[in-house]
Amino acid sequence: MEKTFNLTTEPWIEVIDAQTNQQVSVSLIELFQNAQNYRQLAGDMRTQDLAVLRLLLAILTTVYTRYDADNQGYEWLTIADDFKVVSVDEDYDSDEIHDDLKKTWQDLYEGGQFTTIVTDYLKQYANRFDLFGDQPFYQVTASEYDAVVPENKSVAHGQKTGKPTGLVAIRQMNRRISESGNSVALFAPKVNETKNDLTHAELARWLIMYQNYTGVTDKTKIKSDETFSNGAGWLYQLNPVYANGRSLFEILMLNLLLVPMDEDVRYPVQRPVWEYTGLADYLKERRRKLVPDNLAALYTTWSRLLHIEWDDQQRPLIFTAGIPMFDNVGALIEPMTLWRQDKKTSQFKPAVASIKYTGKAMWRNFGQYVNVNRRDDIHEAGIVTWLHYLKAQGLVPDDQQLWLASTALLSDGNMSSQMPATEVYDDMQIQADVLFDESSADYWPVRIEDAINITQKIGDGYYHFAATIGQIRNIDAKQFGQRHSAQFYAELNRPFKAWLASLTGNDDREAKINEWKQTLQTITLQAANTMMATSSSRDVRGIVDHDKNNVPRQINVFTANNQLRRLVFTQLKGKQVKVADEK
Repeated sequence: MEKTFNLTTEPWIEVIDAQTNQQVSVSLIELFQNAQNYRQLAGDMRTQDLAVLRLLLAILTTVYTRYDADNQGYEWLTIADDFKVVSVDEDYDSDEIHDDLKKTWQDLYEGGQFTTIVTDYLKQYANRFDLFGDQPFYQVTASEYDAVVPENKSVAHGQKTGKPTGLVAIRQMNRRISESGNSVALFAPKVNETKNDLTHAELARWLIMYQNYTGVTDKTKIKSDETFSNGAGWLYQLNPVYANGRSLFEILMLNLLLVPMDEDVRYPVQRPVWEYTGLADYLKERRRKLVPDNLAALYTTWSRLLHIEWDDQQRPLIFTAGIPMFDNVGALIEPMTLWRQDKKTSQFKPAVASIKYTGKAMWRNFGQYVNVNRRDDIHEAGIVTWLHYLKAQGLVPDDQQLWLASTALLSDGNMSSQMPATEVYDDMQIQADVLFDESSADYWPVRIEDAINITQKIGDGYYHFAATIGQIRNIDAKQFGQRHSAQFYAELNRPFKAWLASLTGNDDREAKINEWKQTLQTITLQAANTMMATSSSRDVRGIVDHDKNNVPRQINVFTANNQLRRLVFTQLKGKQVKVADEK
């Protein structure tokens, strides 16, 4: 009997059922038919969920840029029987096309569920979603693989010699283990004997994740006239941001960019990886190293050619070869990342998430997500621009709560391997009317950014306060200060996020800002009091230090505490400290 595991009909996507709050496995068709009944994706890792989310968005973007919410093809398109776009009618201008796409988004959102055209599309391409098919999902066949890699790296050569090369082990592809041949993962969630075990459903999820979060330890590459290095997976090179929601349907819809945000773009034909006629067709495109001009191609970008051989015990043997990756500089079509500007070239590139800043909460970078002051050196995340468009077009209500979320798999910082070191997640909730405040005189985002700046100045002051205590105690002052600074910000995170979520477009700005300042003052002084309560006789006696002019001065816990309090009062504009706070 022919082996099959078709992702369109077999359960492999983990979701949370909204009614039972239980985790269930569903197929692609089940997911799209019932997305409104699921709370969220619930795979092995949040970063894996993001990679799967982008695959789901690639399907939806492809379908609903060809068919409207009534399952009818747009009148300005000619569509073939295989659902592919044949041509776009030149008599229709961008505005007409964009209006139709906007209406489709609106009809879907108001309808509260996806339509049957998605199922029809998946049935049409079911052969491309089978792990064991003639064109296996996210893989290539042995003959395709051998045709493009050096002979000594081929599958046939490995079978002939009994020494296959260019392999990636399941224990490395499984990003909860990420064990290479050179280093053992000591704290893995599996014992050594089972690290290479996995089900077909797990294999499908890890295949998608690996294509997005590949490191650079492997050396096998396809043959090419131009030299290239094996690059990291595309998502691995981002500092991701996306919209969260109250159901999986809402999450998918809020991230479904149907209308081009660039007015100069008329209609990009979506081309996910499974719509290429074959590997040669796909590699021809990848050898050009051009950034995709459509989101479906971007969301389904491969970083490696993968081929799976199954041994007698039905264990997968995975061959991998690098393929050219396009440059991320100026790849502004990517909507799910923060950007930074190169000071020399003025070009934007993704601001890669770094392990150095794992403790920095998302709200502290508010100005990088939203271009508060409309500066030219900041490129707003595309998903934020899209949400702004939805609000401006009246497609989401002013009082709708929006969740911006970020999850990143951080590498160990070793550029020669880029092995995963840890995963981080954060989010912030804010009302649409606040995030995209249209008032000019009392613009909410500017007031929020000002509040964050004050908070960070006081946070810096608290670091110096703690470092001074460390200096007096004759221990590593920098390390002591950093540890207590991290604890201080951890104390701030929950109340700040609650305050941010409580804001509305009708609020008295000054009153709400003062509300946060009062909270900030209370937390800061409580933290200082806690430190003071642990003072030793040495802390009280102090030491002699020298200022920047080399003038000797006596410092102790009281001088350090007074310095911090002066900073707090200055930044919070002279608010008086309650007697109880001074105890």
